[in-house]
Amino acid sequence: MSKGKIILHIDMNSFYASVEAAHQPELKGKPIAIAGNPEERRGIVVTCSYEARSKGVKTTMQVHEALKLCPELIVLRPDFTKYRQASKAMFDILRSYTELVEPVSIDEGYMDITDLEGNPVELIKEIQDRVLRELDLPCSIGVSPNKFLSKMASDMKKPMGITVIRKREIAEKLWPLPIRDMHGVGEKTAEKLESLSISKIGDLAKADDIQLKSLLGINGLKLKNRACGIDQRIVDPESVYDFKSVGNSTTLPRDLTNQKELLKIIDQLSVKVSERLKSKQMLGYGLQVMIRFKNRNTITRSLTLSHPLYEQSHISEHAKSLFLKHWNGTPVRLLGVTVQDLADKSHAYKQINLFSYEDDVKYEPVEKVMRELEEKHGKGILTRGLKSSKNHQNAETSFSKDFLDDHN
Repeated sequence: MSKGKIILHIDMNSFYASVEAAHQPELKGKPIAIAGNPEERRGIVVTCSYEARSKGVKTTMQVHEALKLCPELIVLRPDFTKYRQASKAMFDILRSYTELVEPVSIDEGYMDITDLEGNPVELIKEIQDRVLRELDLPCSIGVSPNKFLSKMASDMKKPMGITVIRKREIAEKLWPLPIRDMHGVGEKTAEKLESLSISKIGDLAKADDIQLKSLLGINGLKLKNRACGIDQRIVDPESVYDFKSVGNSTTLPRDLTNQKELLKIIDQLSVKVSERLKSKQMLGYGLQVMIRFKNRNTITRSLTLSHPLYEQSHISEHAKSLFLKHWNGTPVRLLGVTVQDLADKSHAYKQINLFSYEDDVKYEPVEKVMRELEEKHGKGILTRGLKSSKNHQNAETSFSKDFLDDHN
């Protein structure tokens, strides 16, 4: 490890439940669940302690189902302020060692300690001990020469684990794992790979490049590189501010004032945006509508959503609502629809806004996918915080945006 990069992935264990137990010591060792609306039968478990998990309670399970499995379950409402404070304190500890800290969600991040003096093993143990001692919060740490391997390593021993994967250990520690356990491989990708008899990560590492590219495009080769332990990404402290979008716009054949025709065009734009999102395996939490009027004046209006957007129907629904709210009847020359605040779908299966589950009935198809994947992958997390547009109008208060603001 001393001759190459030393990258850490710090993953807080059962973060929300652990924060609650840190504030209320009497909760330690008990089955705890955080739920968006504990009083409602359809309230959904955001996350739960390891004691609850041992009883079969899982993230995204309905509260009444969880209570059947574990009648002694202590169900608490989420406390946004406490979780943000704990997250900030955790990252402050990490940054006390190096500026090369990259937050990727409220409860996980990467560190590059390559150039730090001292024994790396002792330093890593010290970081874990400090987080536990100063914040009363457990964490697992993955250690390797790159981000992908460190992320995989941190999942291998929980809670309070430290797992090292060296390049020479990839065949032993990584390749026997199911392909569905590989970071970056979602359900559909796993199904496609399994159609080529690629059921383990080692199978992917040895797969044919031409077949992979034909099946998954350039992403297939990227995944093969990761399976071989190749990942050139650096630990980037600024990446928390990454901002991406997928949009489509059209100049109208004539200036239009007919509302029905304008809404039909928004539907068409939404289809194209949805198709592009799906092809990129992305989803987003922000929506922007652009309107250019006959006099060439142009406005953009945006909002931030608590649920991910990638289906055409949801994109269209919100885009039309936003358009009607800000259109004054003036003839329209151009319309545009853009989905913003993107997250990679392979990570974002975990990201339905953890504190907005009361609205899930409307988004049941999305939630079904989230639940199935959470049952296999475990811990629910937020991915990167959202970077808000300068033109956001009437945007909802976003926990993810608050997380971003904490790193300003």
